[in-house]
Amino acid sequence: MLNTITAEDTKEKIVHSPYFEADNLLIYKDDILKITSIPNSSVDLIVTSPPYNVDIHYNSHADNLTYENYLEFTQKWIKKCFDLAKNEGRFLLNIPLDKNKGGQKSVGADFTQIAKDIGWKYHSTIIWNEGNISRRTAWGSFMSASAPYVIAPVELILVLYKDSWKKTGGSRKNDITKQEFMDWTNGIWTFNGQSKKGAGGHPAPFPIELPRRCIKLFSFIGDTILDPFLGSGSTLIASYMHGRKGIGVEIDEKYCNIAMDRLQWETKLNELPLLE
Repeated sequence: MLNTITAEDTKEKIVHSPYFEADNLLIYKDDILKITSIPNSSVDLIVTSPPYNVDIHYNSHADNLTYENYLEFTQKWIKKCFDLAKNEGRFLLNIPLDKNKGGQKSVGADFTQIAKDIGWKYHSTIIWNEGNISRRTAWGSFMSASAPYVIAPVELILVLYKDSWKKTGGSRKNDITKQEFMDWTNGIWTFNGQSKKGAGGHPAPFPIELPRRCIKLFSFIGDTILDPFLGSGSTLIASYMHGRKGIGVEIDEKYCNIAMDRLQWETKLNELPLLE
């Protein structure tokens, strides 16, 4: 008896199909908490910068949760990433050191503890010196010991792993130079951030240099890289440029399109026909 393809089957296929597919790159317009298209234990390296919860005006989701709700959301998506990672999987997480909007919060310490409670193992922390101290607008009690604010112009990149730090699988082919290795194994990285204009208008882009370093230092050629908050597409651009397979998940169609446009512009990739 022939199988009948129903409307529900078609709908299911559309839901699980990539929004964009080209040359070992996939973009899914989906919620990282709900996506089922990515198999568990299939990802070699996760590189991402989640929403910072500092009231940035994204197109389709709130960035002003209570801190408790923000940490609850954080626990859920970090657990999802843990499930998707291979046993030798690594997790490079770009977050603020702390947060002072709405009260002082130890973001870096809290994220680290959440990840460890889930099962991620801590390896190290990279300090990204973005050098944006000139943009600060709050000083607390200016020129007074009453209640001054101390603000560090840096962000963190937490380096975590799932089970085993030493990678034995994959191609074992590297593309990192000796000078890059020497420079990047120094845990203080200094480079500029990314302008909104240079990232298609995304309100909080991160520069391609950040995932580029993470990918070359912590993965082999041919590895699968995931960014669960793809945004303007920096992680997929770096993945493509360095011979990795890239998967991006982005809930907002506007930012999916920004990422697609940047991929085509910055990598000159030959796009395959989009899935209907």
